[in-house]
Amino acid sequence: NANNVSSQSGSTGKLECEVEPENQQQQQVFLRKQGLRWSELLGEDFHWCRRRKPVKPVAVIETPTVSQTAASYSRNVLAIILGGGAGSRLYPLTKKRAKPAVPIGGAYRLIDVPMSNCINSGISKIYILTQFNSTSLNRHLTRAYNFGNSIRFGGDGFVEILAATQTPTPGGKDWFQGTADAVRRYAWLLESVKIRQVEDIVILSGDHLYRMDYMKFVQKHRDTDADITVAAIPCDEKRAGDFGLMKIDATGRINDFAEKPKGEALEQMKVDTTILGLSPDEAEEKPYIASMGIYVFKKDALIELLNEKMPTANDFGSEIIPAAAEDMRVQAYLFNDYWEDIGTMKSFFEANLALAQHPPRFEFYDALNPIFTSPRFLPPAKVQNCQVTDSIISHGAMLEDCEVENAIIGLRSRVGKGVKIIDAMLMGADYYESEEVREKLLSENQVPIGIGDNTVIQNAICDKNCRVGQNCAIVNSGGVEEANLEEDGIYIRSGIVTILADATIP
Repeated sequence: NANNVSSQSGSTGKLECEVEPENQQQQQVFLRKQGLRWSELLGEDFHWCRRRKPVKPVAVIETPTVSQTAASYSRNVLAIILGGGAGSRLYPLTKKRAKPAVPIGGAYRLIDVPMSNCINSGISKIYILTQFNSTSLNRHLTRAYNFGNSIRFGGDGFVEILAATQTPTPGGKDWFQGTADAVRRYAWLLESVKIRQVEDIVILSGDHLYRMDYMKFVQKHRDTDADITVAAIPCDEKRAGDFGLMKIDATGRINDFAEKPKGEALEQMKVDTTILGLSPDEAEEKPYIASMGIYVFKKDALIELLNEKMPTANDFGSEIIPAAAEDMRVQAYLFNDYWEDIGTMKSFFEANLALAQHPPRFEFYDALNPIFTSPRFLPPAKVQNCQVTDSIISHGAMLEDCEVENAIIGLRSRVGKGVKIIDAMLMGADYYESEEVREKLLSENQVPIGIGDNTVIQNAICDKNCRVGQNCAIVNSGGVEEANLEEDGIYIRSGIVTILADATIP
């Protein structure tokens, strides 16, 4: 069997035999049959080897974020994210940025929530409608969600920003008048060749905090053959009066609406939420369903409503949806999970601090459905001799000899010695100041970026790049609810003190 030569190695020049002959005589017989002489092969040129098991090559293939089935199924779905209005309820955080660009959770922006939900759901065709202070939002979207040639999504995905613009058409000199008007201005895109495959359109808001599989939402829409499907959360009587409520029939079809009803009007909006999937106990506890402000439309139905049936309607929630329910099939889709509308200063502040609770009601990290954001390549946080309780400290932050309790510490934050931060949010900074610059500023009695030594911050928000000096007390000790002190770099809203972006508190 020594006649079976397995290979001639190109790299070593050695002749290999699968079976090593037992003695020198057998070796010589083998060589003669190969037409070789023993003298032609030196010891290092000839290699006997034992019979080896065949090696099976293994290829490592990266698992795609979205399965091929899900990607192909969602290819005919388009998402439109509404960038929101002026964001007056979140002022002064929206003084220099659009509402979806407001930082949240230490390292994210509000827009990251619907964008990540789209990506995790396999939806790769995304428009973002913007109007106010959109520079920061545009920059973040470009850095974080540049799909390039979209190979990951099959080649036809995109993320495009649609800014408010003026046109020579009638009424084209006005800015967006509402959510429906904003979509109507770009309705011509919905009929373009680029998205000819799209059948359903998901309308999303840019100021909600939740994690949702939009394709389950779309599937329910398709299963019921609805023209419009409205996402709804179940709620108890305490919260119901703060939302727009809906009533449904036995099939889940919406037949009545009420905007923030009170008293007897609220009582009349009770529904049997077991129809939508709640257990009897949950249904008794939460007999109301509130609109989340996100919808799925059949594309043809949306175009017909905006351009033909209701060409002057400006808002989806208060005008388009209630009117459509009269002669179109409008269904409710129950979302029984964490959801928070963070469009006000109070809800925004509370939702942020709740992220630091243990366990939190919402977590940004989920191995299967992460929340994406712009990659910043910052070092880990540096915490030296600090006492930290129920807090989130973002990358790039530097804390030394301080106390932090129930707080969010943002990117690149600098917190000095003896500082106490309680029930507060630091949004961090966009850049670092070198030690040389910081020392020079201190020597000139100026304030470097960050929080100076021995300062106390409580029930407050410190916006990006603010400078707070040493021995300061950012505390609303007088219980002031509203105050505009912008000239001093301070704004109080709902009792929450806000240090403005780029402001200096000496």
